[in-house]
Amino acid sequence: MRPVAAFKAMISLDDGMLMRGAFYLLLAAAATFVVLDVKDITEAEAARPSLEPAPELPIFLPPKGEPGVRGAPPVQPLTPEEVLRKPMTFSLVKGGVLHAEGTIDPGAAERFSREIEARGEYIKIVSLDSPGGSVDDALAMSKLIREKAIATNVGEKALCASSCPLVFAGGITRSAANNAVVGVHQVFNGGIDQGSPEQAMSSAQAITARVARHLDEMGIGAGLWIHALETPPNQLYYLSPAEMSEYRLTTDAIGVVGSSDG
Repeated sequence: MRPVAAFKAMISLDDGMLMRGAFYLLLAAAATFVVLDVKDITEAEAARPSLEPAPELPIFLPPKGEPGVRGAPPVQPLTPEEVLRKPMTFSLVKGGVLHAEGTIDPGAAERFSREIEARGEYIKIVSLDSPGGSVDDALAMSKLIREKAIATNVGEKALCASSCPLVFAGGITRSAANNAVVGVHQVFNGGIDQGSPEQAMSSAQAITARVARHLDEMGIGAGLWIHALETPPNQLYYLSPAEMSEYRLTTDAIGVVGSSDG
């Protein structure tokens, strides 16, 4: 081969090697970017809040049993247990009645506030069917109900227990069916680490004081809260229609008991 031809062949060979080298370099770079992208996506997915359902709230449902059996309610609530254990939902029905059904989960007050903001002019009564739940959310809902001058109701064989009566107390007028199941017990932060026994006691006393003050502001008689303090959190004290009237938890249709302005 002539020197010139050999030189050109070497140049062509070098060009081919350079091209392949550049190609493999780009391929390696692309693979690196893919790995980094996958890593970023994986980390983002790991950081994203889990869509798993929240742990079941520590709520107490009335035990099954005929009236008269120890711990049994005067009548069995009509709503199935699996529905009562679900996070609270709101549905507007005829007559301006907003039906609030299910557990008062953390966040229920925020959803309730949005519901009131969206449909406030149509809502005349909040009808409750709940085993209770978050005390903070119950207090917030109750205050908003009183602020908006909405009535509250517990219907036929509906349940309003634990923190639910706090919501009920917010009604500008309040009514309960004769066979409604309304029960109270000690408030508690089940499942929440309160630290030392002293800290747990302090927290319980602070919650108790908030609840007592709220009921007083709503015009509810102190006797109601005494029954709650005397009843362990794994039991319910069921209020009779006469007791609800005596403690002003229920009102008549005329006038306002315990309005926010005194």
